[in-house]
Amino acid sequence: MALNFSLNSIILYQELVRNKEYIVSKQFLRSSTSIGANVFEASAAASRKDFANKMTIASKEARESYYWLLLLKEGKLVNIELDGLVEDVLNIINVLTAIVKSTRTSSTLK
Repeated sequence: MALNFSLNSIILYQELVRNKEYIVSKQFLRSSTSIGANVFEASAAASRKDFANKMTIASKEARESYYWLLLLKEGKLVNIELDGLVEDVLNIINVLTAIVKSTRTSSTLK
Protein backbone atom coordinates (compact mmCIF):
# COMPACT_ATOMS: atom_id res chain seq x y z
CA MET A 1 0.00 0.00 0.00
CA ALA A 2 2.68 2.53 1.02
CA LEU A 3 4.98 1.50 -1.82
CA ASN A 4 2.24 1.96 -4.42
CA PHE A 5 1.36 5.33 -2.91
CA SER A 6 5.02 6.37 -3.16
CA LEU A 7 5.21 5.27 -6.78
CA ASN A 8 2.02 7.16 -7.64
CA SER A 9 3.36 10.17 -5.75
CA ILE A 10 6.49 10.19 -7.90
CA ILE A 11 4.30 10.16 -11.01
CA LEU A 12 2.28 13.08 -9.59
CA TYR A 13 5.49 14.93 -8.73
CA GLN A 14 6.70 14.58 -12.30
CA GLU A 15 3.36 15.90 -13.56
CA LEU A 16 3.46 18.80 -11.12
CA VAL A 17 6.93 19.78 -12.30
CA ARG A 18 5.72 19.61 -15.92
CA ASN A 19 2.99 22.03 -14.82
CA LYS A 20 5.65 24.30 -13.30
CA GLU A 21 4.62 23.70 -9.67
CA TYR A 22 7.92 23.40 -7.83
CA ILE A 23 7.38 24.40 -4.19
CA VAL A 24 4.54 22.24 -2.90
CA SER A 25 5.51 19.39 -5.21
CA LYS A 26 8.90 18.97 -3.52
CA GLN A 27 7.38 18.99 -0.05
CA PHE A 28 4.77 16.46 -1.15
CA LEU A 29 7.39 14.20 -2.74
CA ARG A 30 9.48 14.15 0.45
CA SER A 31 6.61 13.34 2.80
CA SER A 32 4.86 10.87 0.50
CA THR A 33 7.95 8.76 -0.17
CA SER A 34 8.94 8.89 3.49
CA ILE A 35 5.80 6.95 4.45
CA GLY A 36 6.95 3.74 2.79
CA ALA A 37 10.54 4.22 3.88
CA ASN A 38 9.48 4.36 7.52
CA VAL A 39 7.14 1.38 7.16
CA PHE A 40 9.99 -0.65 5.63
CA GLU A 41 12.33 0.50 8.39
CA ALA A 42 9.76 -0.52 11.02
CA SER A 43 9.89 -4.09 9.74
CA ALA A 44 13.45 -4.30 11.10
CA ALA A 45 12.68 -2.58 14.40
CA ALA A 46 14.74 -3.59 17.41
CA SER A 47 11.73 -3.54 19.75
CA ARG A 48 7.97 -2.98 19.88
CA LYS A 49 8.62 0.59 21.01
CA ASP A 50 10.97 1.16 18.05
CA PHE A 51 8.34 -0.37 15.73
CA ALA A 52 5.63 1.92 17.13
CA ASN A 53 7.90 4.96 16.78
CA LYS A 54 8.68 4.21 13.12
CA MET A 55 5.00 3.63 12.37
CA THR A 56 4.15 6.88 14.16
CA ILE A 57 6.61 8.73 11.93
CA ALA A 58 5.04 7.07 8.87
CA SER A 59 1.62 8.17 10.10
CA LYS A 60 2.81 11.75 10.55
CA GLU A 61 4.31 11.76 7.05
CA ALA A 62 1.00 10.45 5.67
CA ARG A 63 -0.84 13.29 7.38
CA GLU A 64 1.65 15.78 5.96
CA SER A 65 1.16 14.30 2.50
CA TYR A 66 -2.59 14.66 2.94
CA TYR A 67 -2.07 18.33 3.80
CA TRP A 68 -0.01 18.97 0.66
CA LEU A 69 -2.60 17.19 -1.50
CA LEU A 70 -5.35 19.33 0.00
CA LEU A 71 -3.29 22.45 -0.58
CA LEU A 72 -2.78 21.49 -4.22
CA LYS A 73 -6.44 20.62 -4.67
CA GLU A 74 -8.20 23.34 -2.67
CA GLY A 75 -5.72 25.99 -3.74
CA LYS A 76 -6.28 25.00 -7.38
CA LEU A 77 -2.53 25.17 -7.88
CA VAL A 78 -2.74 22.67 -10.74
CA ASN A 79 -5.44 21.18 -12.92
CA ILE A 80 -4.69 17.54 -12.09
CA GLU A 81 -7.09 14.95 -10.69
CA LEU A 82 -6.02 14.27 -7.08
CA ASP A 83 -9.03 12.46 -5.59
CA GLY A 84 -7.50 9.00 -6.01
CA LEU A 85 -4.34 9.94 -4.14
CA VAL A 86 -6.35 11.71 -1.45
CA GLU A 87 -8.40 8.54 -0.92
CA ASP A 88 -5.24 6.41 -0.85
CA VAL A 89 -3.51 8.58 1.74
CA LEU A 90 -6.61 8.62 3.95
CA ASN A 91 -6.64 4.82 3.85
CA ILE A 92 -2.95 4.75 4.74
CA ILE A 93 -3.55 7.14 7.65
CA ASN A 94 -6.34 4.89 8.96
CA VAL A 95 -4.22 1.74 8.71
CA LEU A 96 -1.16 3.32 10.31
CA THR A 97 -3.23 4.84 13.10
CA ALA A 98 -4.74 1.43 13.88
CA ILE A 99 -1.30 -0.22 13.84
CA VAL A 100 0.19 2.38 16.19
CA LYS A 101 -2.74 2.18 18.59
CA SER A 102 -2.75 -1.62 18.71
CA THR A 103 1.03 -1.81 19.07
CA ARG A 104 1.05 0.65 21.93
CA THR A 105 -1.92 -1.04 23.62
CA SER A 106 -0.37 -4.51 23.38
CA SER A 107 2.96 -3.14 24.64
CA THR A 108 1.36 -1.72 27.78
CA LEU A 109 -0.45 -4.98 28.49
CA LYS A 110 2.78 -6.97 28.78
